[in-house]
Amino acid sequence: MSNSYAQPIMRTSDLAAAMRIVQQLLDLADTTELEVDFEVRISSAPTLTALMGLLPDTDWWAEGDRDGSSGTGDDPAMHLPVRLQSWAMPPAPVDLLLKSTRNAPAVVRWDFSGWPEAPEVGLGAGGSRGAFVTLCVNSRDLDLEEPAADHTVFVHVKHAEAERAPWLAAQVGLQVIGDLVMAPH
Repeated sequence: MSNSYAQPIMRTSDLAAAMRIVQQLLDLADTTELEVDFEVRISSAPTLTALMGLLPDTDWWAEGDRDGSSGTGDDPAMHLPVRLQSWAMPPAPVDLLLKSTRNAPAVVRWDFSGWPEAPEVGLGAGGSRGAFVTLCVNSRDLDLEEPAADHTVFVHVKHAEAERAPWLAAQVGLQVIGDLVMAPH
């Protein structure tokens, strides 16, 4: 499996505005197969309680070199800070998950069937590899290593189709605001 490449197209402190851009991008995409991946770094018990209530059977692990994980049946509250991750979810619970993150850094990635044709830059429709939109909440990066008071929207493309990222940004009235970077799996 090869990685996608992501490029930021929006940074804002207005989460609702970021979600509107995500929806506009999804409206362009082939979403016949749409699922969501979610990851969050949790440092507080109230945030942990809220998210575990929404995702009771999700995977989590202690941050850093510390022991503790869902795989060993540990209590996550005894191992804060932790990372919580849920894959291949339906998109419906995203709003509730984002409300429950509070100020914790989180990533939501929408995975779908493909991007549309971009004839202005010589590209046909893109397949599912490299077809994602990511919203980093309270973080500037895809790995949740740069906490922030704002939110960043990334479009993902195949490296060989890098010109699709600025084209997608233009379709929603924006432009790229950073470099194209290899995205984590």
